[in-house]
Amino acid sequence: MKITRGKRATAKKILTYGVEGIGKSTLASQFPNPLVLDTEDGTNNLDVARVKVDTAIDLEDAIHTMTRDNQGFKTLVIDSIDKAERLLIDQLLKKANKRSIEDFGFGKGYTMVAEAIARLLSLLDPLVDQGMNVVLVGHATVKRVSPPDMDEGYDRYEPKLTKQSSPLVKEWADAILFCQYKTRLVEGEDGRTRAKGGKERVLHTERTAAFDAKNRYGLPAELPMTIEGLAPLFADVPAPASTPKPKGWRDRIADCDSVEQLGAVGDAVDSAESAGKLTPEQADTLRSLIGAKHEELSPQEVPA
Repeated sequence: MKITRGKRATAKKILTYGVEGIGKSTLASQFPNPLVLDTEDGTNNLDVARVKVDTAIDLEDAIHTMTRDNQGFKTLVIDSIDKAERLLIDQLLKKANKRSIEDFGFGKGYTMVAEAIARLLSLLDPLVDQGMNVVLVGHATVKRVSPPDMDEGYDRYEPKLTKQSSPLVKEWADAILFCQYKTRLVEGEDGRTRAKGGKERVLHTERTAAFDAKNRYGLPAELPMTIEGLAPLFADVPAPASTPKPKGWRDRIADCDSVEQLGAVGDAVDSAESAGKLTPEQADTLRSLIGAKHEELSPQEVPA
């Protein structure tokens, strides 16, 4: 067994969520050298590197691309995770030719959505292993909870995700940061209670009855909603591991050592052409190179 001791420096997995318009996207854009996968045009007014994501396939392709080559980025932001869940739902409905998630039958559709979210989270883990922070931005909604040890339920803020997906995302994250305006209640001269403040933005990092939050980094329970307040998160984050750039088609063909490898490249060329990533002319050129390489690997005998 390989036993290690002490703290281990790792990239961070963070879920930040809060009420509409409080500045969640702005905060995420201030994380170390971020690339935003923008699912809902939430970063149009921010000076940030972004990839527009319109479908679940776009989202998965972008994550795969960053896993192969992080291009120097240190943080990947998905803005927002609840819209990403909606894209996964749309993909499930399209594949099954259904109009609503309820059409799958009682509970089955939501279970399929949770499985899709779990797969998405598993795609993000290799980025974290390579040293890249991952930040999920989410909206908040008020939900009624009824703990089994209490006679009465109560309302609390929760991430705006389906009931089955929300626990998976919260368990995956090392830190859940709830964004809220700070208010206080005061009693007026007429004896009526009024709220005061509502302009100061704060981050909550520990769970209360009113909202879900957590952190594994010893952050204060409440801190200003600024990137400076989160500085301790990044003090021990290792630099992202450099990832080799993917080989081009010609290099892949040249590096083939067997007819089997060459056949796999040929299949990849066919798939790329079908997906519109190669023009017919480009595909024909590559097939000619594959044919020449095939002759080199397995020359045909010339009859005497």
